[in-house]
Amino acid sequence: MSNFESDPHLRTGIMDHREDHSPGDEPLEDSGHWIRNANLGLGFSIVLTVAAFLVAGSNLIYAPAIPVALLVLAIAQMGVHLVFFLHITTGPDNTNNVLALVFGVLVVFLIVIGSIWIMDHLHENMQPVPMEQMMQMQQ
Repeated sequence: MSNFESDPHLRTGIMDHREDHSPGDEPLEDSGHWIRNANLGLGFSIVLTVAAFLVAGSNLIYAPAIPVALLVLAIAQMGVHLVFFLHITTGPDNTNNVLALVFGVLVVFLIVIGSIWIMDHLHENMQPVPMEQMMQMQQ
């Protein structure tokens, strides 16, 4: 039996609190939801921070894998901050927030990669001259 046949509200055309919403559309929540969400995010952040310190300061993980483990924990920490504190969701009202976030990440990426590229080329072009070669130049 389909929902149309079993639900009397659908046959009569009377809609209640189960109205059709777009994907990612969030209903209004009370303040208790926001407090619970913030406390949950705080708990996840503390657990991830403690885990990062434990990974870096102990021999729990094979030594060459520590940077990878810290990177994974850092990405998880960023995800927690985006979801629980910045409230970045897939809802249609968050499109501008997501675009601003992507643009910010792009700018930071370009600045970091550009700086590394410039420093690498400066290092290649500014190699110190060996002392023997400098002595020959002076004669």
